[in-house]
Amino acid sequence: MTNTDHDQLANRLGAQGGVVMLIGSHDTGKTTLARAILQAGLDTGKTCAYVDADVGESTVGPPTCTGLKWIKSKADFNDLATADELRFVGATDSSRLVLQMVIATSALVEVARRSADLVVIDTTGTVSGVIGETLKYHKVELTHPDTVIAIQRGSEMEPIIGMLRRFFSAEVVAAPVHAAIVPSSPDERKATRVNHFQTALLPPLESWRVRPTVFAPTLPAGLNLSRLQDVLVGVQDSKSRCLGLGLLTLEDRALKVLTNVGAGMTGLRLGSVRLDPVSFANSPVNLREIMFGL
Repeated sequence: MTNTDHDQLANRLGAQGGVVMLIGSHDTGKTTLARAILQAGLDTGKTCAYVDADVGESTVGPPTCTGLKWIKSKADFNDLATADELRFVGATDSSRLVLQMVIATSALVEVARRSADLVVIDTTGTVSGVIGETLKYHKVELTHPDTVIAIQRGSEMEPIIGMLRRFFSAEVVAAPVHAAIVPSSPDERKATRVNHFQTALLPPLESWRVRPTVFAPTLPAGLNLSRLQDVLVGVQDSKSRCLGLGLLTLEDRALKVLTNVGAGMTGLRLGSVRLDPVSFANSPVNLREIMFGL
């Protein structure tokens, strides 16, 4: 498949409509192809939606969340970072929270499917081994895409391609990486994630005192609240939507959340990330260890 074939593929899928899922490892051009398909959909007069399920290298919304962006005009491509709707997953590594990842993705696809002629799903680079195959299997199972595009540099996607063709009726297309795609280094990806966290928690931040009963999962009785210092949370409303991110802090023995999206907050989802409030460096945490000292 040549670069021209990539353009032809994008044009075909944009004109065809339906639900398209893109899978592939890191830096294979999933987001670039997603934009091309959405642009082709716009050009044929379709209502388009972009579901970004890449929680570690997010384009729509902040890291740790899946994001939905309505693409109604070309101008929307200039503000992809601003999500129209979010679902909180709570990790930047999808292999840590497979269930949450699958549910968050399928929930937004369901929202998009109600109004859009074309839904394009971008996914994480977790594609290898049992976890990668399990994650992609259940994403396809619950989102019911019409087409799955598997982008690969060699033959690394063949196990997943074979599995999806055996178990699902979706068209599965194998495509090579576009020649124009330039891989980013781990340090570059890390720096981008830090920048996105910083953007998601821009001042002014309000400090809200929170009760142990507002959390999911619920905090156990007698928990040493200092264990929750700088743990990331999803600020939730009463319709399971994530309004944005917050950061837990302990002040005068009172647990508080720092956030810029407090209006409409009805609860907090505990994440599996600890975030430095100054540098925005992030590291994974084990909630079971925090809650029960295991």
